[in-house]
Amino acid sequence: MTTNHILTVENLCTRFQTPDGEVEAVNNVNFHIDPGETLGVVGESGSGKTQIFLSLMGLLAKNGTSTGSVRYKDKEILNLRSRELNKIRGVSMSMIFQDPMTSLNPFLKISRQMTEVLVEHRGMSEADALKRAVAMLDRVGIPGAAQRVHMYPHEFSGGMRQRVMIAMALLCDPEVLIADEPTTALDVTVQAQILDLLRDLQKDFNTATVMITHDLGVVAGLCDRVMVMYGGRVVETGTVRDIFYDCHHPYTEGLLKSMPRIDRANEDSMFAIPGQPPNLQNLPTGCAYQERCGYVMDRCCVERPLLKGFGDGRASACFREDGQ
Repeated sequence: MTTNHILTVENLCTRFQTPDGEVEAVNNVNFHIDPGETLGVVGESGSGKTQIFLSLMGLLAKNGTSTGSVRYKDKEILNLRSRELNKIRGVSMSMIFQDPMTSLNPFLKISRQMTEVLVEHRGMSEADALKRAVAMLDRVGIPGAAQRVHMYPHEFSGGMRQRVMIAMALLCDPEVLIADEPTTALDVTVQAQILDLLRDLQKDFNTATVMITHDLGVVAGLCDRVMVMYGGRVVETGTVRDIFYDCHHPYTEGLLKSMPRIDRANEDSMFAIPGQPPNLQNLPTGCAYQERCGYVMDRCCVERPLLKGFGDGRASACFREDGQ
């Protein structure tokens, strides 16, 4: 069946086998993204955000397995052989990883790391690939790109390394760009510059973008739709305006209340969601959020609420919703 979605994920489950038992990292996740759209995927550390996209990119650890369906356009790519998947990842689909210092090879110059992508996937000559690499570094705001392309990663600041990662991800003009916490460990000025850069690049290339983050401020400034994750499951989805002005899940409410706001500047302390995220290896019976929720009912402790749609493109997994 042909759709306009560039990426469609259905019933994605990811499990890891460990000496202490099975870890349920991703549970029945469904979503899609269209060209030129930005999807924000939010939640605390350990909620399963990153594992979704490592699964579809074929980058899981050896003890991980995934089931379900991931279609790039109309091609099934989940668990595709590496040789076939390499024709897509890094070319049509690219990922910006969370830590550029560990993602870049410290022993190779930036020029080598960028040109080999173009030589391998686009069949370009070394000279043409270098010109393309310099042009892309210049496009992402690296000063003196023609000279700095021949430097090593440790010779760049954190913000500049992140720009290099973005440039590498965009070298082959991908149709899908996955950004995993792209502003982590950067100061606020550099964070703003990186987000402005991603916004401009999306307009220029009409790229479908996934923004994986725990920062709802990033979501507000960059995303069209939001998918909230908790305990390896999607607990709420909607447009940015829906989520910020009319959220329905208690966890989403807690995340929003935890955000610093100017109109709360005089309050003595910030709100924090009580307790800790659940252990994915030993999820509680019923709703995973029950021990931290201020609206918990007896039913929440014995039955898991399903993600149910309401309104236009909205969904929530909470028994407070009608019909649950």
